Amino acid sequence: MTKIKPWQEMTKELVDVAMGRKPADSVIKNGRWVNVYSAEIIPQTDVAIFGGRIAYVGPNADHAIGDNTEIIDAVDRYLVPGLCDGHMHVESGMVTVTEFCRAVIPHGTTSMFIDPHEIANVLGLPGVKLMHDEAETMPINVYVQMPSCVPSAPGLETPGSEIGPAEVAEAMGWPNIIGLGEMMNFPGIFMGDEKMHAEVAATMQAGKTVGGHYASLDHGLPFHGYVAGGPADDHEITRVQDGIERVRRGMRSMLRLGSAWYDVATQIKAITEQRLDSRNFILCTDDCHSGTLVNEGHMNRVVRHAIAQGLPPITAIQMATLNTAQHFGLEREIGSIAPGRLADIIISSDIATLPIETVMAHGKIISQNGNLAADLPAYSYPDFAVGTIHLGKEMVAADFEIPAPADAKSVTAKVIGVVENQAPTKAITAELAVQDGLVNSDPAQDVCQIALVERHKGTSAVTNAFVNGFGYNVPCAVASTVAHDSHHMIVVGTSRADMALAANRLGEVGGGVVVFKDGVELAMVELPIAGLMSAERAETVAAKADKMVAAMADCGCTLNNAYMQHSLLALVVIPELRISDLGLVDVTQFEFVELFEK
Repeated sequence: MTKIKPWQEMTKELVDVAMGRKPADSVIKNGRWVNVYSAEIIPQTDVAIFGGRIAYVGPNADHAIGDNTEIIDAVDRYLVPGLCDGHMHVESGMVTVTEFCRAVIPHGTTSMFIDPHEIANVLGLPGVKLMHDEAETMPINVYVQMPSCVPSAPGLETPGSEIGPAEVAEAMGWPNIIGLGEMMNFPGIFMGDEKMHAEVAATMQAGKTVGGHYASLDHGLPFHGYVAGGPADDHEITRVQDGIERVRRGMRSMLRLGSAWYDVATQIKAITEQRLDSRNFILCTDDCHSGTLVNEGHMNRVVRHAIAQGLPPITAIQMATLNTAQHFGLEREIGSIAPGRLADIIISSDIATLPIETVMAHGKIISQNGNLAADLPAYSYPDFAVGTIHLGKEMVAADFEIPAPADAKSVTAKVIGVVENQAPTKAITAELAVQDGLVNSDPAQDVCQIALVERHKGTSAVTNAFVNGFGYNVPCAVASTVAHDSHHMIVVGTSRADMALAANRLGEVGGGVVVFKDGVELAMVELPIAGLMSAERAETVAAKADKMVAAMADCGCTLNNAYMQHSLLALVVIPELRISDLGLVDVTQFEFVELFEK
């Protein structure tokens, strides 16, 4: 990627273009300027661009046109700032940074704020550096937040690597690090954990933004303590009051619409009904898999959805552009169409449905009518980033047996309850039968088995429990090495034999997602890079993911984006009940609990 000079090194040239003393590289003519500063749409606007930055925005830029100036006729269409995703994880797309960008550029995304804490849990700081360096080669702005919580909950899980204050302080000196990734260990903040506070301090010392993650409904003293600890935003909100409480205390409330997280509709009422100032609300995706990116869109999808919930179009655009830029201290670089800023511009024929017809980044057209016009060469990951699945032995059905208490004919089991379209789970119970000394799943109650298989150190350890909500009603198993955040292997199924087959299959291919039914493999998405990502094109991965979703449905699953729910069942920082390699975790108390009630 050609580096754009800093504004301070271009002021004279930009002034010369604006004054007509120097020709622009390109001029967009006859546009409707969506001005996110004044919340106006200004017709008959031209934009003159030089060196990847905007030199002039106003009526009739003929004075900036020379013999070699490229003329782009907007034909009275809208000129919209390039869209920003304020919080997201590339790994959730199952593809590399390069392939993620290839998928989202045609949807108008020109800036992303990525937190690579998934690869950090597998490969540590070297893994973060890989994604940081790849991000720097992109034709759009891919800013990196340094992962803060690896592991996310110390003592409750075992990651493949760890990150601490020394690594955070080192990364703050990297050119593309924009801040600290979401501070998921929220008890560590309000309980005064030295390590967590040292990471926050290193980020603040560098003058960068601390990302938040307060996954609790409690707005009492722990919440106040967390805000005082430094996190500047939060996306883990599901109720309208959650966002209001954060904004009132100077945080930015991030409203997410991902593949499986549908939080915008509820949260947007803080603006549309309670009339809070929209400047402190930001739209984001958090987690989008490749199928969503290819088939539905990215930030354009989120903006359209927000508008459909009653938000004025220009307000929704502000929440996906200027608000994000201001939050991260990048207002003078991105988020608006204004002099000096990077020339990241969308041309669209409708402000409400937002069809993405032309995408410009750094002054170059990189997508036209859904077709990528930029060259994104494949990025090669080194050998240490593959071959990360270490099971220690061949798994067998007996590894997934759950012995019953002595002489029990039935048990009351704690069960992880999946909540459709939300990240939190419910802690529920179920009466389960005992046969030959083993507790069995019960499709009639929609209860199947869940297992976490250790995959970093080859210990062959398996934690077994139960989960409700997937609807599997035939002998089957779904296994994934994407298991936020420590990324062991999650296996969910109704057949122990299929669970063993699925686990072993992922060991063979080096990671991914696989579905078995009655001993037959129905679908596979290979993810050899850290067991999290594929180097294949997003369209190819999306096609495999579509087949995976269909296979899950063939096993009885009716959940929307069930795979995303599956992959988060080990995330021991979001209530209420989760599974880790060390046991069953009550996330409301941050403590291990027994599988069976006494």
